[in-house]
Amino acid sequence: MEQRRRIGAFGVLRDSEGRVLLARGAARCPYPGVWQLPGGGVEHAEHPADTVVREFAEETGLTVAPGAIRAAVADVAAFRAEDVAMHTDRLIFEVEARGGRLRPEPAGGSDEVGWFAPGEAAALPLMPFTADLLGLPVSPLPADLPRGLPVGPAGPAADRRQRFAAYGLVTDPAERVLLTMIADGYPGAGRWHLPGGGTDHGEQPAAGLLRELVEEAGQLGRVVDLIAVDNLHNPAALGPEGRPLDWHGVRVIYRVRVDAPTDAVVTELAGGSTARAAWFAPEKVTGLSMTDVAARATGRRVT
Repeated sequence: MEQRRRIGAFGVLRDSEGRVLLARGAARCPYPGVWQLPGGGVEHAEHPADTVVREFAEETGLTVAPGAIRAAVADVAAFRAEDVAMHTDRLIFEVEARGGRLRPEPAGGSDEVGWFAPGEAAALPLMPFTADLLGLPVSPLPADLPRGLPVGPAGPAADRRQRFAAYGLVTDPAERVLLTMIADGYPGAGRWHLPGGGTDHGEQPAAGLLRELVEEAGQLGRVVDLIAVDNLHNPAALGPEGRPLDWHGVRVIYRVRVDAPTDAVVTELAGGSTARAAWFAPEKVTGLSMTDVAARATGRRVT
């Protein structure tokens, strides 16, 4: 079965009574008749927060303002007619309504929208990620549910890439910060970067980060919370063998604690992209040459 990836962004919108807004998939959707948080696939070069604004307008008629990132989860669904296993990384934001009039999507993406209290939502057929986020029991979708393969980001597959990754602002009990240096031959070579990297097919974002932390620095950590989403679009990146590549990276950033730090050592599993790893006292971070995402995460200006 072919393995594919996509990234989706969704929003949690509540009314004054604490009810949550849900949308039901229409016949043309991958999961017709199933309710979920409003949202959808992240287009190429689109920031996930902008995806939420666009999808809310399309699916519900409402204008919303995205707030803090609330969760990052992944799931895999089998589309047997196409012989595809689709891994979806889902980013969920808190949102506030700013205007508009509630209605389903005219083009048929959502055939019904409505406000639901937790007890009411529990009686609906829910997408598993929606049920889990609402604190409701998660039930498998019906096996006979007619499914259509979700559409991925537009553009020629050979010239465009969209990648999901998880990184960490990693500290120890002495408040030292763990950073990794990018190896020669990779974008940003010689700069200090946050530990982390791309997640594997079927892997949860937080689990992928902790795996990378072991591979890149030999540390065992625990995820404390999710703090940000970073978006990187480079339309003139260089791919394998120097071929031009339109690159879009979506990166979630977690706060991670290493309770029993050891000397930072890069293992062979790091794949060659990490030259070295090291712990830095807070006052030592200021003068380092860092990637933009590392500089922002540590509260320093990009150098």
